[in-house]
Amino acid sequence: MSELASILVVDDELIMQEILGDFLREEGYGVDVAGSGEEGVELAQEHLYDCAIVDLMMPGIDGIETMQQLRKIDASLPVIMVTAFASVESAVEAMKQGAHEYITKPFKNDEVLVVLQNAIRNRQLEEEVKTLRKALKDKYRFENIVGKNRYMQEVYSLIEQAAPSRSTILIQGESGTGKELVAKAIHANSARSDKPFVVVNSGSMPSDLLESNLFGHVKGAFTGAVASKKGLFEVADGGSIFFDEIGSIGLDVQAKLLRVIQEKEFMRLGSVDTVKVDVRLIAATNDDLKRMIVAGTFREDLYYRINVISMTLPPLRNKADDIPLLAQYFLDKYGSENGRANLRISDDALELLKGHSWPGNVRELENAIERAVVLAPPDGDISGELIREYIEPMTFDPSMPLMTVPPEGLPMKDVVQEFQKQLIVDALRKTGWVQKEAARLLGVKPTTLNEMIKRHGIRESDLS
Repeated sequence: MSELASILVVDDELIMQEILGDFLREEGYGVDVAGSGEEGVELAQEHLYDCAIVDLMMPGIDGIETMQQLRKIDASLPVIMVTAFASVESAVEAMKQGAHEYITKPFKNDEVLVVLQNAIRNRQLEEEVKTLRKALKDKYRFENIVGKNRYMQEVYSLIEQAAPSRSTILIQGESGTGKELVAKAIHANSARSDKPFVVVNSGSMPSDLLESNLFGHVKGAFTGAVASKKGLFEVADGGSIFFDEIGSIGLDVQAKLLRVIQEKEFMRLGSVDTVKVDVRLIAATNDDLKRMIVAGTFREDLYYRINVISMTLPPLRNKADDIPLLAQYFLDKYGSENGRANLRISDDALELLKGHSWPGNVRELENAIERAVVLAPPDGDISGELIREYIEPMTFDPSMPLMTVPPEGLPMKDVVQEFQKQLIVDALRKTGWVQKEAARLLGVKPTTLNEMIKRHGIRESDLS
């Protein structure tokens, strides 16, 4: 039978060494015993233990000093104190010094077992949390934002300098340039990395709903408020809150957002009590906020509050030398996800990728590579023809008829609707589902395009 865990027992009484050692071995644990604190420390320097059970009163170095030296060797080692001298003072002191738990002699075996299992489980959970935090930091390290272009080097430098600070940050750039990824990298490399990172999709909801989502509400604040609800600022307390497309927020909500930044407090809807929060604000926009200030649609005082540290992400067309790196990154990612890890991009395909303007930026390139991975032949590479199908679709030529009317006739309305749907899908595919950019390509208003998408029942899954 494999050992459940490795335990160090430190007790100057031989009978206690034998009782605990035999009992724990019978339960399936690996056990080493030591007759003094000094001997226990020596064993801990040579072996890794999952938990230590230490007698509080021993000659030489006592239990608390033994625990302190054990924790210097392994800072996360849980230590259970055991003593025959039960007193509140010794219990409090042991816990203050970092003991996991405190039990007294004589003890019941079941009691020791429960305390031991809890201690080991807590250690395992702490290790899991550390692993997850490290994985998060590794995933969003600024070094992992792909690109060697000089513009990206400047972005890396700004992230490195800005992440440890408490200042608000404004990330500017076109849709699809990776603003949210940079925001996550800033959070992951800050002292707040173990606290929440909350994303606010500013442009996806009306002002009244956005206000309720940000600040929460109390029961009865409005029709349908059947219970009190925390807002996103409370959820993000201690961490970071990321406003995607902050320029789309209405002036009424902008005023309340300014108060939170300045005073670090707000009131829930329907309440007169203030809620204090410690949240770092990171905002992103592809709008020209200065022009919006002149137009009266964005508050100047809010602009200067969020623009303490500013960084601008370059569009992909300005860093074409990074396209091969990005393409390979997405090829590795989607090749692994789709069981096609050995795929390669042909030279002619790479030239086509480098020559495209990428109006949807990195998001569009990612979409193109994912599509190519899925559609590439089983025994071939990603060819230029496969990429050309994506970036060079059939264009409309008014001098050439799209089709002729057959003798039996055809339902013109249905044909026009289907052609319209194909054009919309192609535009969305090219822009990585950035509707604003797709509307520009089609020469329509974004609101009109959104209505068309709903009418045709187009989903993002239709783009593959």
